[in-house]
Amino acid sequence: MSATEIDFYQLLEVSRDADGGTIKSAYRKMAMKYHPDRNPGDAEAEAQFKAINAAYDCLKDPQKRAAYDRFGHQAFTEGMAGGGGRGGHPGADFGDIGDIFETIFGSAFGGGAGRQQARRGADLRYNLDVTLDEAFHGKETQIEIEVSAECDTCDGSGAEPGTSERRCNLCNGQGAVRAKQGFFVVERPCPTCHGRGVVIETPCGECRGEGRVDKVQALEVTIPPGVDTGTRIRLAGRGEAGPHGSPPGDLYIFVQVRPHNVFERQGTTLATRVPLSFTTAALGGSIDIPDLDGSTNTVDIPAGIQSGKQLRVRGAGMPVLQGRGRGDLVVEVAVETPTKLSKKQKELLKEFRETETGDECPESRGFFESLKNAFGG
Repeated sequence: MSATEIDFYQLLEVSRDADGGTIKSAYRKMAMKYHPDRNPGDAEAEAQFKAINAAYDCLKDPQKRAAYDRFGHQAFTEGMAGGGGRGGHPGADFGDIGDIFETIFGSAFGGGAGRQQARRGADLRYNLDVTLDEAFHGKETQIEIEVSAECDTCDGSGAEPGTSERRCNLCNGQGAVRAKQGFFVVERPCPTCHGRGVVIETPCGECRGEGRVDKVQALEVTIPPGVDTGTRIRLAGRGEAGPHGSPPGDLYIFVQVRPHNVFERQGTTLATRVPLSFTTAALGGSIDIPDLDGSTNTVDIPAGIQSGKQLRVRGAGMPVLQGRGRGDLVVEVAVETPTKLSKKQKELLKEFRETETGDECPESRGFFESLKNAFGG
């Protein structure tokens, strides 16, 4: 009695919806009954014992059982296609079983991959330094990069001009071959054509069949106003050419804004620190600060301003990238004490000190009063 002649469930005397525990228990019972040690010299019992083991080996595995439930014994029969295999590949003639597993488990266990999709060229990165003034106004610039570009001799095909590609004999133009690994049939890219389905008999002498060569290219790049460090500009199709005429990758320009000697940038805000003479800080006045657009920002200084005070000028900062308007300019005041005084200046300051009442510098007066109180007078 053969396992291929009798239904596996009938062999184990279980129903088709039996769970794993029931199947295991039934197998042990039947195996003990027909074990050769209990039936010495009984050829029929030995055949039955082998059939029971084959049935249990299938039904205990959920994937094998699913295949058996759907296709019966045919799920495990090789050579069902009755031909020379896929693409004439020796040992790869598993057409039906490969389709079975593709139907049940998807392409990971069977075929379906077919010819590989064209491999896109690699993306490239280029670091571009710009000044703060260039980041403010934007600019048109030219860069040079060394990149794998399409071969002009063969127009990217990889074949010598006047020749052409031919279908791969190993995979029959499918780009993939099948091979059995244990119970499963797996599909891999064809080792001869590397998944393309075609081979080049006469490679191009310029690119040696790659369809691409290294070139130095000059590219025009538009830097929009408002770019900041980390801004990424994409140039589609300017990366490396794909092999054998496949699509190119992209080029990404990463912007780095160099430090400025006057302004510190914080997003769209420009900040600067301005030293003031103590007389201007005391009496008030105004200062002029250049604008990156070429004009001048006049900043009013209120009388009595202290060091560290920040004055904001609306709309005098950096442009909003791909938007409208500008950020602000923030001016931080640093009151500077004179280090060199003439005799007359010293006399005037002495006269001023003799007239001080303490109300002129309330913060100073308050501090020393708190100091006295903290230490008992």
